Amino acid sequence: MYSLLKPLLFQLPPEKAHQLVFSTLRLLMQSPFRSVLKEWWGNTPNYPVTLAGLNFRHPVGLAAGFDKDGVLHPSWSDLGFSFAEYGTVTPKQQSGNEVPRLFRLTKDQALINRMGFNNQGVVHLADLLATRDKTSPQDFIVGGNVGKNKSTPNEDAVSDYLYCMEKLAPQVDYFTINISSPNTPGLRALQEKEPLKKLLSATVAYAQSLPTRRPVFVKIAPDLDEFALGELVEVLIQEQVQGVVATNTTLSRTGLLSNSDLIHQSGGLSGKPLQQKSTETIRWIHRQTNGELPIIGVGGIFHPEDAIEKLDAGASLIQLYTGYVYEGPALVRKIVEAIAQSA
Repeated sequence: MYSLLKPLLFQLPPEKAHQLVFSTLRLLMQSPFRSVLKEWWGNTPNYPVTLAGLNFRHPVGLAAGFDKDGVLHPSWSDLGFSFAEYGTVTPKQQSGNEVPRLFRLTKDQALINRMGFNNQGVVHLADLLATRDKTSPQDFIVGGNVGKNKSTPNEDAVSDYLYCMEKLAPQVDYFTINISSPNTPGLRALQEKEPLKKLLSATVAYAQSLPTRRPVFVKIAPDLDEFALGELVEVLIQEQVQGVVATNTTLSRTGLLSNSDLIHQSGGLSGKPLQQKSTETIRWIHRQTNGELPIIGVGGIFHPEDAIEKLDAGASLIQLYTGYVYEGPALVRKIVEAIAQSA
């Protein structure tokens, strides 16, 4: 089905295509056709994984950024995912950067985005998750990816992250601290040692103070050199972070085939060109920590062998984004089946 629709969708600007797909799926998921879609795409086998005390039905989840405001919650479960990470959300609603801000590099099987944390605000997401909580399957894991508003200076960032965590705490199973988006000015500076220690000391302490503790993961950039990555991982372990999401989008444009107008668009690059870089980051972290820091792998997963490569490198879970755009909803089932068969 998706192979028929994809050429039509790819004629539209990427952000409009994304909105059209969401609108269509919302209607379908409220119709009798929902059971058909679930049979087509959501009939994934069980391959249980436990990470940071959470029990995942299988290792494949939806990456942050795909459904920032939780619009399709909990339909991602019906589409085969075992978990979904919503956000990045910020304390206040913000419109993000000017359009166009999402670009499709078909020759490279990639996307460039400079969305800029466009979202309806954390209260909107928390309210939506609360109202739909009764229809969410008990085994579907929900993550909340949190960030700071563009207008908030880095020295005040901690309060933004804590506010988002407080609002989401009753509705999510884990938090991801996003300090690695390239589209909010200065955000990646929070990956530096001292700002990171300040941020994680406060956020981990809050998560551990909750009646039911929530794991805290940190999403990192793929563009750090080994020294910077080593310092970052050292802080994650010192501050008792429960895991790392590796990786966010890259600023690199090495080896791209698309025309120069697309290549030189500002923003973060995702998709196939990120595959090796993210896998190398996963492998490096896994080796340096002797496997003691759990990893969620994301970046350039288009086929089952890409997912298995991430798991072999040291990831316990994986997330899909750009590969899902290019390959379609059947990708989830294909990956889980391949993982189960390769075990």
